[in-house]
Amino acid sequence: MADELRQIRFPQERHRRMAALLAERGHLTIGELTAHFGVSGPTARRDLSVLSRAGLAARTHGGAMAPGRGTPDEPLFLEKLRLHDAAKARIGRAAAAEVPDGSTVLLDSGTTALATARALAGRDLRVVATDLKVAEAAAAGATRVMLVGGEVRNGYYSIVGAWARAILAGLTCDVLVLAADAIDRDGISNSTAEEAEVKQAAIACAGRTILVADHSKLGRRAPVPVCGLEAVDLFITDRRAASRLDPYRAVVAAIQVV
Repeated sequence: MADELRQIRFPQERHRRMAALLAERGHLTIGELTAHFGVSGPTARRDLSVLSRAGLAARTHGGAMAPGRGTPDEPLFLEKLRLHDAAKARIGRAAAAEVPDGSTVLLDSGTTALATARALAGRDLRVVATDLKVAEAAAAGATRVMLVGGEVRNGYYSIVGAWARAILAGLTCDVLVLAADAIDRDGISNSTAEEAEVKQAAIACAGRTILVADHSKLGRRAPVPVCGLEAVDLFITDRRAASRLDPYRAVVAAIQVV
C-alpha cells in the first residue's frame, strides 16, 4: 500500500497519510480524523472527498471506509450472507407467504430481502427491486422483475441516489418487504444516509410494509433513522428474538415469529 500511495499525486501530504491510516484501520470517523490530524471537521470531509475521487475511500455516514471493507455496523454483502442464514430463509418464506399472487411487491436491499426474493421467485408477481442481487434472485419463471435505477453501492449491491428516489416517487406498490440494519423502540435505523433515503421513499409508495429482520438487529441503533415502528404493518423475525419482543408489541401492528 505504501508503494502504491507514493505513485499517487495528492494535493497535500496529509492526504497520503490519511489514506494509509484508512487502509490500516478499515474505517475512520470524522472525529477520529480531526483528532489524529489536527484539522477541522469541514477540512476532514474535504480530505475524504479527495480520497474518494482517488478511489481510496468509500464515504459513510460520519466518516469513510477503505474500499472493499465493511464496518462492524455494516458488514459487506458476502459477510452478511453467512450470518443467521437459516433464520433468514425462514423469515423470507414467511414474508413471501404474505404476498398475494398478481400483486406488485417492492423488495428492499440486503440478505433477508434476498431470502424473500428466493421464496417469491417463479410466482405470478411483479417485483420491484432496489438491489442487484435481490433482482437476480427473483427473476425466474412467471415473475416479472423491475430494477430501480441509480448508483450501485460497491460491495453491497444496493441501489441508491436521486434516480432511485425519483423512480420510487412515481410508483405505487401493494407490499414492501423492508430490511433494517438496526431496530429499537425508537424505530428502524440504517448505516448510511443514502440507503435510508431509498427506504423512506419505498415506504411512501407501498400500501403495506412488512419488516423482515433476524434477532441480531433488535435492541440496536444505527446512525441514520429510517422510520418509526408505527410505519410497519407486520414484523417478521426469528425464534431467538421471541424473549425480547415485548417492548415492541405495543408499537408494531403485528409480529410474527418463525
